[in-house]
Amino acid sequence: MKIVLTGRDLGLEQLALIAEEKAAVEIAPEAIERLKASRKLVYDLVESDVPVYGFNTGVGWNKDRHIAADFFKEYNENLIHSHSLGVKPEASEAEVRAAMAVRLNCLLNGNTGIEPSIALRYADFLNLEIHPVIPERGSVGVGDITTLSHVGLAMIGEGEVNYQGRRMSAAEAHKLAGIEPVTLGPKDGLAIVSSNAFAMGQGGLVLHDLCRMADLADLVYAVSLTGYNGNTSPLDPRVHELKGLEGQKHSAALASSFLEDSYIYAPDPAKPVQDPLSYRSGVYLNGTLRDALSFVNGYARIQMNTSDDNPCLLLEDRAMISCSNFEASTVTVGFEMLAIALSHVSKMSCQRIIRIVNPELTGLPRFLTPDEGLVHAFGTAQKVFTSLDTEIRHLSNPSSADFMPLAGSIEDHANNFTHVVQRVRKIADNLKYIFSLELMHACQAITLRLQREPELRLSRPVRGAYDHYRQFIPWYDRDRPISPDIEKGYQLLKNGSILAAALEYLAR
Repeated sequence: MKIVLTGRDLGLEQLALIAEEKAAVEIAPEAIERLKASRKLVYDLVESDVPVYGFNTGVGWNKDRHIAADFFKEYNENLIHSHSLGVKPEASEAEVRAAMAVRLNCLLNGNTGIEPSIALRYADFLNLEIHPVIPERGSVGVGDITTLSHVGLAMIGEGEVNYQGRRMSAAEAHKLAGIEPVTLGPKDGLAIVSSNAFAMGQGGLVLHDLCRMADLADLVYAVSLTGYNGNTSPLDPRVHELKGLEGQKHSAALASSFLEDSYIYAPDPAKPVQDPLSYRSGVYLNGTLRDALSFVNGYARIQMNTSDDNPCLLLEDRAMISCSNFEASTVTVGFEMLAIALSHVSKMSCQRIIRIVNPELTGLPRFLTPDEGLVHAFGTAQKVFTSLDTEIRHLSNPSSADFMPLAGSIEDHANNFTHVVQRVRKIADNLKYIFSLELMHACQAITLRLQREPELRLSRPVRGAYDHYRQFIPWYDRDRPISPDIEKGYQLLKNGSILAAALEYLAR
């Protein structure tokens, strides 16, 4: 599989293929021509005595220092060395690939003036599976200079990389791959380090995961509503059409399709008129997540296909403009909106779990035990999901406004883009564990109902998800350690197999 990069149309699916499936990349011919033309323009401007930031001047507070032509190589290597400041933990290989793919794609717009052969080295690294070791903390979010510098370090044959699955020095990887380290020229160091590609690479993979998680949220809700024997009136498409929120309409429609022909649609005079809000409003909050994703995905696509560069080279106008295109606060605060939406989704899931073990609401035994005298069942599980939800609640607090003026107060704004993305990544991971616990309770409730009424009609998608879950996690007929089962459920959610088991029935 090969992904052609043009600089203009990289999407989340393509990014995930490059990062997670190690798809090869190819650069469109017209993009290579833009690289060549922009490099020539930079030299033309320098020869006409135009000061070019990061080319013949220093960077940051040192912008007033002139860089002589015979010092270009040493200066740019020094820039890479001095900016290699990230601290552990290290980014995954998939995240490193995503960051390199985003930076390469943005370079192809021709707004940096980078040496074309160095831009092409990103493609070499991706295709040869040379993955620089990047510590993921240390960026304040207006250009990931302290983390992306580790890519530059690897390109000049220094630092460490993972080469085709083995960790080694960058120098050794170059020898094994049969390539030479790059030689940095004017402005190349700045072009490598000064972008938000690391945050957007990590963030792109988080967004790709969350798009799938939105469907998972609707499936978990449908299985839970089945176990609870809840009301279906909140799924009526007429009320969602009246409200007019696209995410809400989507979630309600998907949950309804998961529940089609379920026993819970049958008239039941014993049911209360309304369920607790965690059940009644479940698809509404899932829709909030979808609306937030729609907003962020749009701006993420822009971020992955645009210039972060200062100065910004305008090829057609033959100009170099000092600017703040490294400013990514729009997409950053979008990720914070996602964090808040996910916190609501988490809270709703936890509340449903608390309700489904209450016999006054479900008519099922307390804590879904098969034997109230002998089996404790889920009496203590509440401590786990509420603890995870507490983490999510605190991780959802905005942090983009927490910055200090730096570089002699020249850099007096930041947004903590990478930190925000990494918080959302952790929230999403916690939520998978919470969904695992909700599925555990929901499937136990379904098992108890099927024991009472073997002919109970489940919808085919819910039956598919339930049967798939039970292939790996048997029902709780007696007490056993629960941690392994939580982990198994988490893996079913993470690898997408339980969603696939339900979706298979929708395709028929």
